[in-house]
Amino acid sequence: MRSTPRFLQGVYTFEGKGLDAPSPLDPALAYVVPDGAVTQPVYLRAGNAAAELVCLVLMRDGHPMRYFPVGAKADTHVALRVAEDLEPGSGIELHAAAPAGVCATVVVDLGLVEVS
Repeated sequence: MRSTPRFLQGVYTFEGKGLDAPSPLDPALAYVVPDGAVTQPVYLRAGNAAAELVCLVLMRDGHPMRYFPVGAKADTHVALRVAEDLEPGSGIELHAAAPAGVCATVVVDLGLVEVS
């Protein structure tokens, strides 16, 4: 078996539409598991420069998979290893939410391992 690390990462600014209204941050924060492989999320690290709570939402095939609240001017590190496998064809995307009207900047680093 061959394993390949994959990373969805960067610094992104967005305007909140409400904590209950997550939306995609950037097309670069999307990944589809290739045929013949299984992928496992390993960790999520995130920082929030805003003075308000933001929430990152890991979406799988258009549905929420995990919620990651990131406190005001704070950071978080969540180990995800052994949580669950993503099967071939599964698509994940990182969305973000903040209170309506809040302009937030987040630093995100989602680590994945693709096994084929």
